[in-house]
Amino acid sequence: MYVGLVFLLLALLVYLASALSIIGVLVFVLYINAFQIKPEERALMRKFGADFAEYKSRVRRWL
Repeated sequence: MYVGLVFLLLALLVYLASALSIIGVLVFVLYINAFQIKPEERALMRKFGADFAEYKSRVRRWL
């Protein structure tokens, strides 16, 4: 889902033909990592423990 949103923002960047828009994409990625993905991972670790740790070691965060 987050990758899809990044692609949507990149498409908007191309549509607007504004190189400065890349800053918005970078801010989005940093924000999502800090305030969405990491809290979700902490909650999943509390709930599923070792099973989630093993899953996390096999699967990359964004893809």
